[in-house]
Amino acid sequence: MLDGTIDSPTPEICRRDDGIGLFYRGQVNVVFGDSEAGKTMLCDFGTVQVLNDGGNVLRLDLDHNGPDATVARLLALGASTTVLRDDSRFLYTEPDDALHLTRIVAHMATWLPTFVVLDSIGELMPLYKANSNSADEFTAVHRSVIKALAKTGAAVAAIDHISKGAESRSYGATGTAAKKRAAGGSSLRVSVDKPFTPGKGGSAWITIQKDRHGGLRQESPASDKEPVAGKFVMEVDGDVTRAYIRPPEPGTRNPAEIAPPDDVAAVEALDPHPKSARDARRRLAWRDERARKAYKTWYQEKNT
Repeated sequence: MLDGTIDSPTPEICRRDDGIGLFYRGQVNVVFGDSEAGKTMLCDFGTVQVLNDGGNVLRLDLDHNGPDATVARLLALGASTTVLRDDSRFLYTEPDDALHLTRIVAHMATWLPTFVVLDSIGELMPLYKANSNSADEFTAVHRSVIKALAKTGAAVAAIDHISKGAESRSYGATGTAAKKRAAGGSSLRVSVDKPFTPGKGGSAWITIQKDRHGGLRQESPASDKEPVAGKFVMEVDGDVTRAYIRPPEPGTRNPAEIAPPDDVAAVEALDPHPKSARDARRRLAWRDERARKAYKTWYQEKNT
C-alpha cells in the first residue's frame, strides 16, 4: 500500500460520453433533486450500461415506481429482454418490510452486484421505523443497509429528495446532516434543464455537491461551488430512445450559480464598485445567497 502502486479510486459506473463515470464502486453514492428532475432515469441509464457491459444490477424500489414502468424504461434504453429475465444478472424488488430488505442485503453478499439503485432513502427510513431527521437513527439504518450493500463491492446509488426551503435547498437532501457525511463516493444534484416528457425526452444538469475521492471533480470544470459533472440527455424519435451524458466543456458554469442579468447590472451600477459580496449585500439590502451569486457572476464577467 505504501510502495506507490495503489491508485486513487476513480468513478466507473454511469459513464459520460468521454468514459468518465459518475459513481464509485464499493462506495455509497447519492443522487438527489426535485421530483421529476430525472434522478431515477439517470440511474436507469446507468443500469442499462452496466447490464450491457456484462455486470449485474439490483434495483430496490421503495418509491413504488412499479416493475412494469421500470422494465419498460430499461427496454427503451436498450436493455436486453433476455438479461432482464436472468435473475443472476438483474433483480428488481419492492421490499415489504425491514425483515424482507434485511434478507435481500444478506443475499447480496454472495450475489455480488455491480450496481445497486436504492430508490429512495426517504422511503427506506420508515421501513425501519426510523426518523430521517435523527442522525443516530439514520446512521444505524445506513450501516445495516446502504453501507452493507457497498461493502459487497457494488456502486450504490441512493436516490434522495431535496429540501423544500429556499435556503436549505442549497444544502441538499432532506433530513439529518449525517446523510451528507455518509456518502463515501459522489453526491450529485440533478436539476431539470428541459422537463422530461413521455415521447419527447428531456435533459437535466448533473452537478457535484461532494466527491470524496476527487476523481469526478478532477474531470469537471472547477469554477463553481457545485461544478457541472455533465448533462443527462434523453432524445426520443418515434420508437427509438437515445440517452447519454454529455461531459461539460471547459468553462461550463452551473446554471444555478449564475445570477440573473438584472442582479448583475445592479451590482455593476454600485458606485464605487463593491469590494466583496458582503459589501454588495449591505448596500443592496439583499439576502446573503442572492448577493453572493450576483457578486460572483459580476466579478467573473468583469475579469474574463
